[in-house]
Amino acid sequence: MSLSTMTAKTFHRLFLLSIAGIVLAAGCGRRDGDKASADADSPAETPATADLFPTAAPPPPPRPSQVVAATVTGVYAPADLTAWSVKNTAVTTIAKTPCIGAIAIDADSGRVLLEENADALALPASMTKMMLLLLLQERIEAGSIATNAILPVSVRAAKTGGSQVYLDPRESFPVEDLLYALMIQSANDAAVALAEFAAGSCEAMVVEMNRRAAELGMRNTHFVSVHGLPANAGEPNDVTTPRDMAILSAELCAHPDALRYTSEAYRVFRPAPKLFEMRTHNPLLQRKTPGCDGLKTGYTKYAGYSVAVSVVRNGRHLVVVQMGSPDKTTRDRKLDELLARATAALATPN
Repeated sequence: MSLSTMTAKTFHRLFLLSIAGIVLAAGCGRRDGDKASADADSPAETPATADLFPTAAPPPPPRPSQVVAATVTGVYAPADLTAWSVKNTAVTTIAKTPCIGAIAIDADSGRVLLEENADALALPASMTKMMLLLLLQERIEAGSIATNAILPVSVRAAKTGGSQVYLDPRESFPVEDLLYALMIQSANDAAVALAEFAAGSCEAMVVEMNRRAAELGMRNTHFVSVHGLPANAGEPNDVTTPRDMAILSAELCAHPDALRYTSEAYRVFRPAPKLFEMRTHNPLLQRKTPGCDGLKTGYTKYAGYSVAVSVVRNGRHLVVVQMGSPDKTTRDRKLDELLARATAALATPN
């Protein structure tokens, strides 16, 4: 047999063996594939498609205060806010008839129902205390402050002027009692005592108030005090706008426990023999308006009369903020008008 014939036969045998190997491998492959297919049915060994391509959780809906904050139409530079807030000694009051500005919102959604010059600068006066209440309520909910904690009264708190409950350095009170004094009586001495207890000093609390205002989107607000008392001539005052106060009001309404302090029309602060009774300055609470649960008034001669009210209407939380009216009568008349219009708007779809 020639070499060429042997080589041809050898290649032929090798070719047949290769074909057999391929067939055998294919058969094994089919059996392995069947096993792999069966194993794929077991979620313990093969990750599910959802694991390979996880779906991102939808973002939470915006808070009502964020919705209101998004409607701001103009922002002042911090230096301009400060310069504007310095009292003009040649001006008796900045109040206007019927008011400097106003806004009404659905506090459950943040929808603006109506506005009139809502981004005009104004002085909040005692409405400043709403921010103090918010910070204290957030601490209470976080567990860092207990409402039954006993607060000592400092000399500084006792010497605070304006509306007060006449705290004495020899006295001490639970946090809860001073929160009611803060919102019903608009007690400036209670504001100082609470700020010192929560933040260590009024100055430290003011820093926190401005930080929280920035977080909420109150971009035309700057606080210099914890109570809203007027500054001395040539010094800056607390400054804000009706819209910014509506943002703050919406955030307060998101904390139902805070409304316990704003909804009371009457409460005894100090029993006999040194009886001290507190009565609200809120005109709607004074009239026992159904559904009213807050919020706060503010007044100084320079700032005029301002108010933020919250009322439940048609199952919705309605907030009206009105700032810088020249007198109570004008304030209340305009407030009634705004409330009626806002209630009608609340029933109208977007």
